[in-house]
Amino acid sequence: MGPCIADDHEQLDNRTFLARVRNAAAVLGAHGIGAGDVVAVILPNRLELVVIMFAAWRLGAAVTPVHPGLTEAEARHQIEDSGAKAVITDDASRSAGSLDVSEVTHPRAAGDDDPADTVSLTSDSLALIIYTSGTTGRPKGVMLDHANVAAMCRMIIDALGLDDTDHSLLVLPLFHVNGIVVSVLSPLLAGGRATIAGRFSASAFFTSVERARPTYFSAVPAIYAMLVALPGDVRPDTSSLRRVICGAAPMPAELIARFEQRYGVPIVEGYGLSEGTCASTLNPPAGPRKPGTVGLPLPGQTVAVMDAEGNLLDAGSAGEVVVRGPNVMRGYLGLPAETARTVVDGWLHTGDVGRFDADGYLVLVDRIKDMIIRGGENIYPKEIENVLHTHPAVLEAAVVGVPDPMLGEVPVAYVVLLPGATVTAGELVELCRGSLARIKVPVAVTVTEALPRNPVGKIDKRRLRSSAVNQ
Repeated sequence: MGPCIADDHEQLDNRTFLARVRNAAAVLGAHGIGAGDVVAVILPNRLELVVIMFAAWRLGAAVTPVHPGLTEAEARHQIEDSGAKAVITDDASRSAGSLDVSEVTHPRAAGDDDPADTVSLTSDSLALIIYTSGTTGRPKGVMLDHANVAAMCRMIIDALGLDDTDHSLLVLPLFHVNGIVVSVLSPLLAGGRATIAGRFSASAFFTSVERARPTYFSAVPAIYAMLVALPGDVRPDTSSLRRVICGAAPMPAELIARFEQRYGVPIVEGYGLSEGTCASTLNPPAGPRKPGTVGLPLPGQTVAVMDAEGNLLDAGSAGEVVVRGPNVMRGYLGLPAETARTVVDGWLHTGDVGRFDADGYLVLVDRIKDMIIRGGENIYPKEIENVLHTHPAVLEAAVVGVPDPMLGEVPVAYVVLLPGATVTAGELVELCRGSLARIKVPVAVTVTEALPRNPVGKIDKRRLRSSAVNQ
């Protein structure tokens, strides 16, 4: 049996991986986990997370991976909102009644547990609940069933030409669908293998590449920027890499060129979102690749551009990017009205503005929503604004993203105080640190007398963003 999956600590072949999954399923089953249940997993990138995911599926349960960097309140919301019946973590203090990961996944000798019976899954059985912030700042659970995941994996395998010789190096977090689908499930289904890297470090990354000898990895523009910024004497052996993938945010053509020229590896840029089970377009690995675009629609999906009235637009016209296909989510958990607004007549409305060029490649123009993408992580200003509003001195708050050479964008905040009230920018930053994950904390807070407004009285974030850039 050949190698299957590895992390920084161990490597499993297919037989051992199956045994580990069967044992973990037996433990979960003994704790009452069965078909239709949800298992929450709060772990950094490590092999055990994948074992638990497969074990839960073996029992007919779904998995909701929780960002280990969330605050206690943020993690609790996801656990409670998903209705998780079990929480698995390496920190028992994170949740009452949680299971320690070692209890679930510790290797056992054959016969230590009776393997749990497998459940016959149907295509509409829930597989994953991936949480992503909504326009109101309240995290929403994206429900992906096994049909979604299977369709997406087949599209990725076909588009990238994956086979049993492929070996992915996972550097993106496993609480994102990209990390799960592109870097774990797809290579395994193609007969290949996956190596899970721990916390990303630009200085140590190519050491991992040289040691693991992967054929590809998937990353976000911020990671490529950090790799390009490495000292000039860093000259790694990248000969094992056939291609690398970029997603989560548009990547500047100049950055693509710098990476390819320095490291001799082609970047395949794509586009998608969690609601579409990861990817909807991709620059074809065999070419032509067109930097500045996010590529062609993946076979099996229809990607189009629509105006505000719901009319499909011709090539060259800008409008909202919409997606239709078997990869479109089942919906938002417990939010039927939000689901109905997002998926209309089978079309997933992405909230992104784009246009198709003459060759059918998608060019992203802007975002309808005010989402900030910091190092590939989606940040919604409203969530930060809600925290700022909890301070008794704050009357109004607005958060916008400003360009950052390494991270793409970072959030900055502007606040108006109640008359006679006082608070320092530092105190407001500390308030955010106590309630938000580190990536969501604004890099700067400016106290101002008034916020710019449009003719109907709404805060004009376009003007605010422009003034922030010019400061």
